[in-house]
Amino acid sequence: MSKIKIKSGTGFAGLKIQLMKYRQIYMVCDRNVSEYARKISTSYPLLQIDATEERKNMDQVLEICRWLLSQGADRGAMVLAIGGGVTTDLVGFAASIYMRGVRYANVPTTLLGQVDAGIGGKTGVNFQSYKNMLGVIRQPEFTWIVSDTLKTLPPKQFYSGAAELLKTFIIKDPHSYEDAVSVLSTTKELDSLKPLIARAAKIKASIVSRDENEKGLRRVLNLGHTWGHAIEWYQRTHPGTGDFSHGEAVAIGIIQAAVKSEELKLASPGLSDKLKADFAACGLPTQLPFPIEELQEAMHKDKKSEDSAINYVLIRRIGKVTVKKI
Repeated sequence: MSKIKIKSGTGFAGLKIQLMKYRQIYMVCDRNVSEYARKISTSYPLLQIDATEERKNMDQVLEICRWLLSQGADRGAMVLAIGGGVTTDLVGFAASIYMRGVRYANVPTTLLGQVDAGIGGKTGVNFQSYKNMLGVIRQPEFTWIVSDTLKTLPPKQFYSGAAELLKTFIIKDPHSYEDAVSVLSTTKELDSLKPLIARAAKIKASIVSRDENEKGLRRVLNLGHTWGHAIEWYQRTHPGTGDFSHGEAVAIGIIQAAVKSEELKLASPGLSDKLKADFAACGLPTQLPFPIEELQEAMHKDKKSEDSAINYVLIRRIGKVTVKKI
């Protein structure tokens, strides 16, 4: 059983103390959040990258590796990823293959990163327009959550993370789900979100610790992602047709999972209508934007498919999901 280390509550001051135990530290950040890297240190070597889905590829990973080599990073290096999910995926993958693996840690600065992408050790890049097709699972030394970084988060990135927050509670915690809907549909105050972020991070860490390599239990975390990744693939391969963030695409995928759950009589009628109403109140999209026939190719090439079937996460009720091959 892997121990997933999540630390929060002491801000950047606590992180500085945490980093004192490491001999070599190299920081890689999304250039949009370089201010946070400077709050951590002005003396550690820093590489700023363009952390976009378009640049989430092997070229960017090799750029990070070239930079580490030029800085003289050796097997004792610690690489600190500062940014959203794209950043932690890229840096984690680069650290995993540089010199056959050096240590890394995540400082997620987005809501999505703090409740999902920065936790669990999944790293990777997009390939041939397919989401995260190349990558490895390698746990970070720790994930350090500083909630204050969310104060300046652009609305689209906020809602992307909100979808993953709701997803986590649909999987495991119905009471927190209702609390999250209440906060996200009204005030969206950071003080009210902080305990929900901590709860979601704890749930994901607990699931990953019992199934690090996604052979069974961890698959439940893919709720909404079969459709979500297909939507992302479609808009990448059909420029101009959509601009859904990862979380927004997952939100639509969760609704589709609820519809399928009702069709298969796994869930009581009305589940999908409730989720649609809740998600819409939270500012999330709910309608499938592209023809289903156009999305099937991507769904069957998704990493979750095996033996011509898809490991589909379905919802029995809020707080309980199941995985079925379809």
